Amino acid sequence: MYLIFDTETTGLPKSWTAPISDVENWPRCVQIAWQLHDHMGQLIERQDFLIALDGFDIPFESQQIHGISTELAKAEGVSIQQALASFSAALARTSFVVGHNVGFDCNIIGAEFFRLQEKNLLLDLPILDTCTEQTASLCQIPGGRGGRFKLPTLTELHAHLFGTPFEEAHNATADVAATTRCFFELVRTRVYSLEELKAPAGYFELLGEVFTGPVTAIEHNHQNLKEASARIAKSQKKTAPASGSEHLDTQSPPVVLEANTPFVHLHNHSQFSVLQSTASIKDLVNAAAQAQMPAVALTDTGNLMGAFHFVKAVKDYNGSLPKEPESEDDRKPLKPILGCALQVCEDLSNKNQKDNGYQVVFLAKNKKGYENLIKMSSIAYIEGFYYVPRIDKKIVAQYSEGLIVLTGNLYGEVPAKILNVGLNQAEQALLWWKEVFGPNLYLELNRHHQPDEDRANEVLIEWSKKHDLPLVATNNTFYIQQKDAEAHDVLLCVKDGEKKDTPIGRGRGYRYGLPNDEYYFKSAQEMAALFADVPEAITNTVKIAEEVEAYDLAREVLLPKFAIPDEFQVAEDPEDGGKRGENAYLRHLTYQGAALRYGTPLSESIVERIDFELSIIANSGYPGYFLIVEDFIREARAMGVSVGPGRGSAAGSVVAYCLKITNIDPIKYDLLFERFLNPDRVSMPDIDIDFDDEGRGKVMDYVIQKYGASQVAQIVTYGTMAAKYSIRDTARVLDLPLSDADRLAKLIPNMSKLDKIFSGTEAQLKEAFRSEEYTNVMELIDASKQSNLQGQTLRMAQVLEGSLRNTGIHACGVIITPDDITKFVPVATAKDSDLYVTQFDNSVVESAGLLKMDFLGLKTLTLIKDTVKIVQAKHGITLDPDSFPLDDEKTYELFQKGETVGIFQYESPGMQKHLKDLKPTVFDDLIAMNALYRPGPLEYIPSFIARKHGREPIIYDLPEMEDNLKETYGITVYQEQVMLLSQRLAGFTKGEADVLRKAMGKKIFALLEKLKPKFIEGGQAKGHPAEVLEKIWKDWEAFASYAFNKSHSTCYAYIAYQTAYLKAHYPAEYMAAVLSNNMNDIKQVTFFMEECRRMGLHVLGPDVNESYYKFAVNAQNAIRFGMGAIKGVGRAAVETIVEERKNNGPFRSVFDLAKRIDLRAANKKAFENLAYAGGFDSFGGVHRAQYFDAVDEGVTFLEKVMRYGAKFQENLNSAQVSLFGDASEVQIPEPQVPPCMEWGTMEKLKREREVVGIYLSGHPLDDYKHTLNNFCNAAIGDFQDLSALVNREFSVGGVVTSAQHFVARNGKGWGSLILEDYNDTHEFRLYGEEYLKFKHFFNPNEFLFIRVSVREGWVNRDTQQQGEPRLQFQHVMLLQDVLGQLAKKVTLNIRQEDITPELTQKLKGLIDTHPGDKPVQVVVFDQEEEVKLHLSSRRLKVDVQPQLLDALAECGVVPHLK
Repeated sequence: MYLIFDTETTGLPKSWTAPISDVENWPRCVQIAWQLHDHMGQLIERQDFLIALDGFDIPFESQQIHGISTELAKAEGVSIQQALASFSAALARTSFVVGHNVGFDCNIIGAEFFRLQEKNLLLDLPILDTCTEQTASLCQIPGGRGGRFKLPTLTELHAHLFGTPFEEAHNATADVAATTRCFFELVRTRVYSLEELKAPAGYFELLGEVFTGPVTAIEHNHQNLKEASARIAKSQKKTAPASGSEHLDTQSPPVVLEANTPFVHLHNHSQFSVLQSTASIKDLVNAAAQAQMPAVALTDTGNLMGAFHFVKAVKDYNGSLPKEPESEDDRKPLKPILGCALQVCEDLSNKNQKDNGYQVVFLAKNKKGYENLIKMSSIAYIEGFYYVPRIDKKIVAQYSEGLIVLTGNLYGEVPAKILNVGLNQAEQALLWWKEVFGPNLYLELNRHHQPDEDRANEVLIEWSKKHDLPLVATNNTFYIQQKDAEAHDVLLCVKDGEKKDTPIGRGRGYRYGLPNDEYYFKSAQEMAALFADVPEAITNTVKIAEEVEAYDLAREVLLPKFAIPDEFQVAEDPEDGGKRGENAYLRHLTYQGAALRYGTPLSESIVERIDFELSIIANSGYPGYFLIVEDFIREARAMGVSVGPGRGSAAGSVVAYCLKITNIDPIKYDLLFERFLNPDRVSMPDIDIDFDDEGRGKVMDYVIQKYGASQVAQIVTYGTMAAKYSIRDTARVLDLPLSDADRLAKLIPNMSKLDKIFSGTEAQLKEAFRSEEYTNVMELIDASKQSNLQGQTLRMAQVLEGSLRNTGIHACGVIITPDDITKFVPVATAKDSDLYVTQFDNSVVESAGLLKMDFLGLKTLTLIKDTVKIVQAKHGITLDPDSFPLDDEKTYELFQKGETVGIFQYESPGMQKHLKDLKPTVFDDLIAMNALYRPGPLEYIPSFIARKHGREPIIYDLPEMEDNLKETYGITVYQEQVMLLSQRLAGFTKGEADVLRKAMGKKIFALLEKLKPKFIEGGQAKGHPAEVLEKIWKDWEAFASYAFNKSHSTCYAYIAYQTAYLKAHYPAEYMAAVLSNNMNDIKQVTFFMEECRRMGLHVLGPDVNESYYKFAVNAQNAIRFGMGAIKGVGRAAVETIVEERKNNGPFRSVFDLAKRIDLRAANKKAFENLAYAGGFDSFGGVHRAQYFDAVDEGVTFLEKVMRYGAKFQENLNSAQVSLFGDASEVQIPEPQVPPCMEWGTMEKLKREREVVGIYLSGHPLDDYKHTLNNFCNAAIGDFQDLSALVNREFSVGGVVTSAQHFVARNGKGWGSLILEDYNDTHEFRLYGEEYLKFKHFFNPNEFLFIRVSVREGWVNRDTQQQGEPRLQFQHVMLLQDVLGQLAKKVTLNIRQEDITPELTQKLKGLIDTHPGDKPVQVVVFDQEEEVKLHLSSRRLKVDVQPQLLDALAECGVVPHLK
């Protein structure tokens, strides 16, 4: 007997894994149907019951699915007891329970049995389910979890088995009939086994006699439930009293909306609702202003990230209004209302079960409410984050003061329970919110022309009257204009990684999306028309806005309290908030430091400068800032963390120098801290501090420990969709081909915006872009006007541009607060940080009253620190970089030669060229070059160099300028020079000089225009000619475009000098440190290894007897590769090797190594990769291939070595000692080294590269270096961007690392080969005739020479769009054949001063020993005189071979081949 049954319910459970005893979790049964069949398919019994409702109702959403309304169930249902009694009787007769996804139905009925405390016979019966992995494999519908097939729905299974879906799914009677037919078809086709069916042999044959073909549809009569519910609803409507204003209070006259009734949008999302809204803060404020609304709210989902920007935008708008409006139609001020849509779950601490909660809207009524919003939003992340940030009702009740609550949209608790759970539960929820918030609770109505909203609104309006709660109308806006709905839908697809073509809905195969385009920022008139029947819902929006108190988020910076010694405490400070004690302590520390810096007694000028700076600090009220910074910098140095000399203008402070915050003497270098020039400027100073990047974490840990983890946070950053990203994201969603998306993205000039491009006039675009960029921009504009998919993509991308895509963490910003940070700003959590992260970004944290410190990790400081350690270890010398003499000849010689690879700030090729020309001799030259080598001032470098060397006269516009411009040879280079000259020439005050600096630094040309008359007049008053002052000002205006801060330049020049000093005096140690600090970037390692070769330094591979974790220098002054750079080795393995070597001497063999080190730290992978990299080569007697020779049963020799070491250590640990007291190692024989062939060069190099990333003992192309240098005019890396190479021919050489052959759909072959040179790899694809012609070269490890032409891309016939440039292959040959076939002549380039009798004899001998048919030409040149002498001989001919060319190069002769 088979009982096939199905149920319909009031909804879905919260937890699918909850036991049936959790009756609150499992929904109620509203229909049950079953059929009982014998084992041959004969129908025995059929039943169908609607269930009468007992204390519950059927939610709207459930009715939409199965059609059973509460009214229908009440009218036609039987009691659950009656239905279950009949069902139990059927269960008693059956052998199996059958259904589709029947586990759900068993739980539903099981919970009903549990409620009635009756026996559940389902628990004793075996189950046969038609929804399993077996039927999934049968239907083969893609989209299942983990790449498997999707479990079929009943409709899908029916369609697969019978070729047609069945009608009226989600009616239990119809579902049972369809399931029965599917089940017997599955039995007939033997999908179930005899064992599963517990059937005897021959059962399938007997059944085949009953069902001779596919099982036919089983006749059944069932009621159309949706039609039945509709009939009852219709009849009830006829008998119901006339409706219209039944929700209104009959005691008060109905509200009638006037034509211009104001309205306020209270539920709005901005781009800070990450990837959920296209509306920017600016757009939202502008829309409210244009609609003449008195206020507007911001209610982003889960966060307050946009709060500060929102309030500021409203404030800026209000500030732009005329003080006295001229007419009533004039724009009116806006009131900002801050809010947040928070997810309220059952229990925020429960993270065992997904519960995103309900979305409820909270509005801050006053400052207290805003502070509570901060608390709740922070808790949602800190304590409640699980998939989404969440709070629970305990938190809501705790922080309810000062808040107004709206019940929310359809995802709010009350509306959601109305639609999905039941009216009783929804009403209970509403009463809880009323109890907590009283008159501050509003029932939110939304009208987007959706049936589910209409149903929820109907109940809410009724409850408004019943529970005396006010209604409020919102539109839950996600975009500003209705036409932006499609772009918003694309944004939602970007968020979920979906395609736009995927239908909107629930479940697999569907995606999330809004049902229509009504979620835009509607006008007051549109909202009034929508809610004409509930006018109070409109007027209440204004009432709420009036209740909200105005408050500002900006505040003075709050410093954490700094503990000062008792002797500096002042009794009045705690009473009046004074800083007397802090000022006194700061003065004490400053003068203490000044005595150490300048000696005693201090000069009058230094005392004057210190007192002036201290007075400014006292007046500004920030002595604590300097004390805090001094404290953690002192602690950093005590912990051995390297601290930079300073950064930015703070290096201009003498107080900072005396406190050892900075290390550059501002008086010596004439540096200014502009903040101290302007006594009126009382904002917080901003001192950025560099630490070595390894020690930065230690300093942060100290700060956290000192001030408390709840008072320290990092700063959030907002990742926005830039133009190119918005195009690529939109293209993916719209399914635009990747090639088209890339082409469109590449048309956008760097740092450009689509909005600027599409809104600009032709003249504006011509002025803004270079000719090539302009052509691309015009092509982009033309494409955006097309009606095809490309045009749609560009138009959508323009709307999405600027959307917040993700959040990150500020690289160095740290916030320290005087108390728990959530009392001041909202915080979140981040996966990359253990600290809190502010929800406010860097642009507003200081305005929000937070103390921000920049803890910068500077790799160069680690580099200096590592070099000092290596020098100490190797030479026993303790270096102090701060004591390096600034007049060291060897260091300046290095700069003069331009040998600055690896030198901080001075390593670019352009800088090297200018340094060679400048030949710096003093530190001031380095400061100036650091400032000049940037876009803008670059053009002054030739003049600067010429003036230094006397080739150009040094001219000053006025004699008074010499004092300030002498160090830079009369050229204005620094902001400080302009500030000092403005005071000297035109009588500017220090404050005015600071304003001038700001105008230049921020490029505020309008402010410069205002200052110009004052400068001219002030200069004339001092007796300077007006025309000269005009010229000076004009020069300064040009200077404003690149104004640079000397303090910053000096600090970085100082660090650069320290690195250059180390490179000049300790080259091997320095380059070892450089390589160590670039260990994770193989390209950089390769680059710096090349520099080592240029310097004559040997870089040796890793060696367990010499290497450390980082690169090191051995006794022969060669650099040893760091073992930490080998993949799979790990720090623990290196530490045990180094520690054992240090304690007990070098390892004698690999056996000795395995015996002595901790094999738990150095595993098999570590041993193998060390062997591959050559780490054991120094032992001798064993070559690399032998370590991997599988001697017995697939066990390699290296594994045997490790087992030997493990056995030895095991015996040693068990204290087995021989009669003579010696360890029993003699009892364990060393494994025999297996004889095998050595690896070839390519195999050896390949293995090295696998574990290190680069070739160590050589490079496969080294044998072909002369070919590559003479016959290749391009490198592999040049082919990354073909657009700049069109219509040019290139020759390139490399080694094939991968080659593959394919067959296209048209049956034609094509191939792909990956070619690699010294620096890059590139995939070349060959098609058609080119492939057939050259495919025999497609062999891994082949050395190829390829000649190609770059041609314009093909034009698409349909779109007429030109594709990407393409390669046309002219010639392919083996690299080893190039010299013999292409070399026609050898030219020997010899410097005149190098010609000696010895050289002549050597050359003659080389030519005589390599006879051939290639003519030889000699070119003698004199570089200084720029003279060349060409010498030809018909008799001298050679055979061009690599050996000859190498020998010529060793003689110092540069051979050139043609």
